Amino acid sequence: MRDFSYLRASSVDAARQASALPGAMLLAGGTTLIDLAKCGVAEPDTIVDITHLKGLDAITVDDQGATIGALAKMSSIADHADIKSRFPAVSEALWQAASAQIRNMATIGGNLMQRTRCPYFRDGENFPACNKRTPGSGCSAIGGVTRGHAVLGTSETCIATYPGDLAVALVAFDALVHLGDRQVAVDDFFLPPGATPEREHAIQPGEVITAISIPASAAARRSTYLKVRDRQSYEFAAASAAVGIEFEADGRTIRDLRVALGGVATKPWRARGVEAALRGKVLEADTVRRASLLAVEGAIDHGANHYKIELAPRVVARAILELGETA
Repeated sequence: MRDFSYLRASSVDAARQASALPGAMLLAGGTTLIDLAKCGVAEPDTIVDITHLKGLDAITVDDQGATIGALAKMSSIADHADIKSRFPAVSEALWQAASAQIRNMATIGGNLMQRTRCPYFRDGENFPACNKRTPGSGCSAIGGVTRGHAVLGTSETCIATYPGDLAVALVAFDALVHLGDRQVAVDDFFLPPGATPEREHAIQPGEVITAISIPASAAARRSTYLKVRDRQSYEFAAASAAVGIEFEADGRTIRDLRVALGGVATKPWRARGVEAALRGKVLEADTVRRASLLAVEGAIDHGANHYKIELAPRVVARAILELGETA
């Protein structure tokens, strides 16, 4: 067992100071940290416990949008009446994530900070080459078993898929991550691997996620999260889509459209090409299916994950058309 120090932060400021220490990691729900520690990926020198900090679990929703404290539990957010009515894609993404036990423990801040489930990243004993775990060592996934790996946002150094569901919906609806003195768009908070795959989040030493805010919009109110996976529960997405639509007065012409993909990219992936192609268009099945092909523009497969290039546009089209039926 690896020895580490335990520090119980007395305030958010104290947590920020402690988290800036070399080798420090925050403990909230613990569902990610403990998991990574068990497989030897996370080896903290200091655990900074923030579970008891007051005020960081609040959920408030008004006409301007929603603000969700970083310590709010996934299940509490998913079941919140105003989140379900004004941001249904957010609620649906949370309910389709993980197991009930994990949803009851995991916090929204920890959810955003979760790391990839790439088996090559998590098994350092059998696969020592992983640029996320050991920069410069190589990528065992390239040339390996790639069925679950990314086809969008990849680089020569990493093809690991971002595993989460919630962040896909947050990216679709322009959510912000609150880091104390600054705010970062969720879309910018997650970093593509590029030449530095070990850096996954735009968070600096000494910064702590305190909240997430989601602006209100008509598209967010009429939204859904569609997740396709190998089994119906407790499984990561083969491909998923968070979609929101606002129609003109005729109920068929698309005024605004939001689309983000999960399960197919190295980060939550905003499909802006699909959005631009369908804004101002009448919702028709053939038009939607053609535009949805833009969701995987620039995709690169590595053999066994080629099916995602065909699957993702179908998931996007299905989600858009199902929302259209409720107009």
